[in-house]
Amino acid sequence: MSEATPESEAVTESRVESRTQPDLNEYWRRNVRLIAGLFAVWFVVSFLMAILLAEPLSDVYLGNLPIPFWFAQQGSIIVFVVLIFVYARRMNKLDREFGVED
Repeated sequence: MSEATPESEAVTESRVESRTQPDLNEYWRRNVRLIAGLFAVWFVVSFLMAILLAEPLSDVYLGNLPIPFWFAQQGSIIVFVVLIFVYARRMNKLDREFGVED
């Protein structure tokens, strides 16, 4: 892992400062849209599938566990970890696209 030197921090700050306001607005808009999409997935998996749709889906089984129980106990955690990796990968790509990567 590399440490940030004062020179590298100055280069990064100058890159950010050289960005125009529309570029920064577009970067921020795409970041917020990504977060909103990932929250929507998380909401569907953890709240809708495990709580609100628990009774209608209680006859559906994954292995020998009812699917709402599976989502509440394991599925939402697995999806949450996957969402973290998706967010990191997409943000790295967005940072490279806008030239603000570390």
